[in-house]
Amino acid sequence: MQFKGTEKYIATSALQIAVNAAIHLEKPLLVKGEPGTGKTLLAHELAKALDKKIITWHIKSTTTAQQGLYEYDAVARLRDSQLGDRDVTDIEQYIKRGKLWEAFQQDESVILLIDEIDKADIEFPNDLLLELDKMEFYVYELQKTIKATKRPIVIITSNNEKELPDAFLRRCLFHYISFPDSKTMKDIVDVHFPDIEEQLVGEALRVFYSMREINGMKKKPSTSELIDWIRLLIWEKKDYDALKELDVKFQNPPYLESLLKNEQDVELLQDFQKYYGKR
Repeated sequence: MQFKGTEKYIATSALQIAVNAAIHLEKPLLVKGEPGTGKTLLAHELAKALDKKIITWHIKSTTTAQQGLYEYDAVARLRDSQLGDRDVTDIEQYIKRGKLWEAFQQDESVILLIDEIDKADIEFPNDLLLELDKMEFYVYELQKTIKATKRPIVIITSNNEKELPDAFLRRCLFHYISFPDSKTMKDIVDVHFPDIEEQLVGEALRVFYSMREINGMKKKPSTSELIDWIRLLIWEKKDYDALKELDVKFQNPPYLESLLKNEQDVELLQDFQKYYGKR
């Protein structure tokens, strides 16, 4: 199995090496990068490229490691025992299987995506050390061990919102997805818009990267914002003439709301333009 990207996902050579090394070594791949650099999409495109099922575990601030294994509904069992209308000796019916259990029980190797692990509590990664290392866990209520039939390919994403424990990092391979340079970004745009005018792409990228160069932005426009913006430009039949004279120091690009996603950055752009307008 070799991952080389897909028709819809441009993977750099460094990313390809990291993914294939993780598959060969059977270790989780921790992928970091700013939002919008394609971390989550990587797992989905990897599943397509290798023709594998993907199981996604979206992590929230309230997510616990135990939820990824299983949850035992003791309250429901107690209620049923009081009502007496159900056989409560069958404990398994009160156990909800988590995403790791689901991945472990598959007959074929699957892609397991643990998405945005840094959103959870700081102890969350440490609570999964053994399970991700040994690919097994013990269910106390059933008194049995659940072991992966086929070891899943584990992709873990992080937006770098908090540091991850060293013990967890030692068990992973690591890759940081840098924000694409203009050449790589052009390849990405061409994948989404194969018939787009070359000159329009060139001017759109010039304006886009000049927006990203403004210091102090809380949320710089990312790849997803660029794709949405270009889609709007095409929808309104804008050509490169509409952009070639545009300078973000003095003028907002069309459909600014598709590029900037919070009022602080809009205000920052306004102040930026006021500063250059007075010079």
